[in-house]
Amino acid sequence: MKWLFIGLGVLALFAVVGLSIFFYGKSAANNIVAKDETVKAKWGAVQSQYQRRADLIPNLVATVKGVANFEKSTLVEVTDARARATSIQVDPTKLDPATIQKYQAAQGQLSTALSRLLVASERYPDLKANQNFSDLQAELEGTENRISVARMDFNTSVQDYNTYIRSWPASIVAKNDGYAVKGSFEADAASQNAPKVSF
Repeated sequence: MKWLFIGLGVLALFAVVGLSIFFYGKSAANNIVAKDETVKAKWGAVQSQYQRRADLIPNLVATVKGVANFEKSTLVEVTDARARATSIQVDPTKLDPATIQKYQAAQGQLSTALSRLLVASERYPDLKANQNFSDLQAELEGTENRISVARMDFNTSVQDYNTYIRSWPASIVAKNDGYAVKGSFEADAASQNAPKVSF
């Protein structure tokens, strides 16, 4: 009889441990899915802001074209960079570091081309006085701020997701279910060096 009680006790202990592992695994799986969906939603916000910028560029280029003798190479560079940036389609289920870097590089080239366009426009008083150009420039500045916020929110959600799936014991569930570390936006290499200012 004593052995029966010991056997039942051991069996009950295994049942409790087994149920605890099952419920923790289920909870971890649900948390991973929730964090993954948050990352996808934040990625959607990033893409939306970049698309907003891409949609403003044709109007900006058309306005600038109206100014006589504006540098054609600058306009071509902006148009080409926009085409490259909008041609990269990222599947939100595959946000690995290499994909994010490729996307970021294309968007960085567009940012550089836009910066050159806006700097070059300073030499054209007629363009600076154009209300349509001023409005578009203000919209682009606002969009750049929105892009910055969306990227920061995305990076925060990626950090939360990556930390969770790499922490034990959730890492076991993540590995079994095929979840991998996601990439995030990084500072551009050019931003690492302070600009030189001379008077």
